[in-house]
Formats: sequence, C-alpha cells, structure tokens
Amino acid sequence: MSHNKQNSIFTPILIGGSLILLIGFAIRSTFGLFQIPIAEQFLWARSEFSLAIAIQNLAWGIGTPIFSAFAEKFGDRKTVIIGILLYAIGLLISSSASSPEAHQFLNVIIGFGIAGTGFGPILAVVGRAASPDKRSLALGITTAAGSAGQVVGPPFAAALLNIMPWSSVFVVFAIISLLTIILVPLLKSNPKISKNDVRENLSDALMQAIKDPSYAMLFLGFFSCGFQLAFITAHFPALIAEASSPIVKNSLISLVCNSTASLGALSIAVIGLFNIIGSISAGALGKNFSKKYLLSLIYLWRTIAAILFIMLPITPLSVIIFSVVMGTLWLATVPLTSGIIAHIYGLQYMGTLYGIVFFSHQLGSFVGVWLGGLFYDIYGNYNIVWWVGIGVGAFSAIIHLPVKEIPLVNRMHPRFT
Repeated sequence: MSHNKQNSIFTPILIGGSLILLIGFAIRSTFGLFQIPIAEQFLWARSEFSLAIAIQNLAWGIGTPIFSAFAEKFGDRKTVIIGILLYAIGLLISSSASSPEAHQFLNVIIGFGIAGTGFGPILAVVGRAASPDKRSLALGITTAAGSAGQVVGPPFAAALLNIMPWSSVFVVFAIISLLTIILVPLLKSNPKISKNDVRENLSDALMQAIKDPSYAMLFLGFFSCGFQLAFITAHFPALIAEASSPIVKNSLISLVCNSTASLGALSIAVIGLFNIIGSISAGALGKNFSKKYLLSLIYLWRTIAAILFIMLPITPLSVIIFSVVMGTLWLATVPLTSGIIAHIYGLQYMGTLYGIVFFSHQLGSFVGVWLGGLFYDIYGNYNIVWWVGIGVGAFSAIIHLPVKEIPLVNRMHPRFT
C-alpha cells in the first residue's frame, strides 16, 4: 500500500498546487469580461482598462522570478502565502477604484499576487517533488489545473455580473482568493535534486544559463505565447461581441448561449476546457519526444489556426472551432518549456530560471493586451494586432528549432555523458 502511494503521481503536493493554480487562474481569466462594464460605467476609452490588464501581466512576469528566488531561499509555502495575500488585497481595493490610474496601480499588486501563486513557484515545487520519469506528466497535470480554472472562471463571472455590479464581483473574488490559503500546508516537499545540479549558488546557475544560447532562444520564443494568450483572454470576448454574426436560434450553440456577448465568455471557457486535454497531452508527450520540436509544432499550429480564423467569416461556429483548436494548444507550451529548463539546467534553481523565461511570456502579454486596446481605439478593430500575433507565433515556431536539448552539465563535462 505504501509502495503504491509512493509511486502515485497524485501526491498532496500536486493536488494542493493544482487547486491553488485552478482558483487563481479562474479569477485571472475573467478580467476580459470587465472591459465593457467598467468602460461604460466610467466612460473610459477601451485602452484604459486594457492598460491595467497589461500592467497586471507585466507585474506577473516581473514578480515570477522574484517569488521563485524567494521560494528557493525561504521556502515555497511562505512565498505562496504572500502571493495569496497580495492577490486578495489587490482585488479587494480594486473594487472601489474609480480612475484608470487607480486600476493600473492596483493591477501591479494583483500581478504580483498571481506571480506568488502562479506557475513559477507552483511548477517548481511540483517538479522538484516528482520523480524524473513522472515529472513531465506532473507538470502537464498541474498546468491543466490552471486550464480548469479557465473553464469555470468566465461563466461564473458572467453569471455574477448578471446579478451584481462588477465591483461586488471583485469582492467575491477577493474572498475566494483568500480562502486558498488553507491549501498551502499541502506544499511540503523533499526536493529530488539530480546530478544536473552542479552549481553551488544561484548566481552560478544564472551566469551559466545566460551564457547558453539555448536559454536565450527559450526566452525569446516564450514572448509570442504570452502575446497571443493575453490578447485573446483580454480582447477576444469583445472582438466576438462586435464582429461575430448573430447566433441562430435553435442551433446547437444557442442551447448554451443566446447572444454574442455570452459567446465571448463561452469561448474562453471552451479554450480552458480543451487546454486541460492539451496540457496533459503535452506533458505526456514530453516524456518520450523532443520537447523543442513539440514546442515548434505547437506554435506552427497556432499560427495556422489564427490565419484561418481571421481570413474566414467570423461566425459562432468558427469561434467555437477556433476555441477548441487554440485551447488544445493554449498552455501546452508551459509543461514543455518548464520541463526543458529542468532537463537542461537541473532542478535546484528551476523556479528562478523558468521565472526569468516566463518574464518574456509576460512581456509579450503586456504588449498584446496594451496594443489590442490602443489599436482598437485608433482603428476601431483588432485586425493589426491579430496579424502581429500571427507573426510572432511564426517566429517562435522557428526559434525553438536550434535549442540544444542536452543537460548543460553534459555539455560542460562530457565525461558525465
């Protein structure tokens, strides 16, 4: 019995980390639904709240390596508790904010809260606790939990917005976020440090990674992932509401939503649902196939899907099909990118090294969300930003190909091979 429990992939660490990600991402994935209500109440330009979401994503990216380094020095659980408190405080104060500047400042706090409860610290603690043969799948399952949050978050927020003002919804989310603190005790691990971890301290690990061209390629390649995902999360519901043809009554889609506005929330949920499948599948495939080639294929398929969607008429059916395809590819990059970093650079400082690469992801998120709002205000549509996303996606499909998917210690000390 104890042997089976020891070999089970569903450890308390994986369960606790997955639930924290699920709840945090459920809330984070809803911010695009607040674009129109907040802009209409205060008569803001679309770019004002878009900038607040963009700043949130940038703060998330800046905070991730900081929180990851803090976790590696002072402990994972202390780090996650700080993240939970910042997340709840930022949401609570945002509920009474009435100026663009206030929302933009408070989204810095929310972004740091997401960083403390997000992929950096959580994937690191799960990755360190998992055995090598199960690590890729464990990372995929944990990533999929964030996707599950995206399934329930937008419909839940949409339902709340139908019965209460957006400010009250923020208060509800603050309370839910704070309650995740009861899951923190589950994040207790005995790290399995591998022979790849030959650095004596963090500065050595950073210098060796920075000097490695493969690390730079992973950093640059993750930019487009953040650009595409954040743009779609923040602006896709509005794009659908304004550009999609009306929903035909008595159609299959009309059974679950009756307007193009509700179709936007449904699309984000569909993306999240199929992302569960995609993340777990990517984690499982990463055990037996080259992670860099899988990443290139994911970015290639995203590029093709985006081209077809924007070139063809936008209908409720095309929205659902695109959401299914994009959802399958959505966070499939995360277990592969974090897994390849653990494989090349070892587990000891995986959180910080992944956090720095994740900063590129969030820099892309900032640019995608901000440009989406800015260009919408200028041109009245999202077409230019959509094509920019296609371009950076094609770039990422190419930049991953030269990555040397070999442990750095083997390249530095060939006698270990």
